[in-house]
Amino acid sequence: MENSAANEALISDLLTNYFNGIYNGDVPLLQSVFHSQALIGFDINGETHFKTLNQYLEGVKNRKSPRELGEEFKMKILSVEIINNTAVAKVQVPIFEFDYYDFLSLIITDNKWVIINKLASKVN
Repeated sequence: MENSAANEALISDLLTNYFNGIYNGDVPLLQSVFHSQALIGFDINGETHFKTLNQYLEGVKNRKSPRELGEEFKMKILSVEIINNTAVAKVQVPIFEFDYYDFLSLIITDNKWVIINKLASKVN
């Protein structure tokens, strides 16, 4: 996957699925964008928390989605940097009256882009 424009489009699609999975509480869609061994780390009010992918998905499954709560969809891609078969995306995920910024590490495996690491920080 050497084509830069193609990689940018594939990553944009992946991030759109990531946003839609979060917004709609669509666990299968959200699971499809992550590698099965992905790790999730959160900085919330200065405290560090870690979750496995399964723990994270279980949390999404057991909460009302932003869509169900009538929230406006405001998630957006802030930046993406691609080097060879790796990439880092910075995204903004304002949900549940909070403003999260996520740093997502991506890699190509089995000929597709997946998230292998999520670091999230709550700004307010």
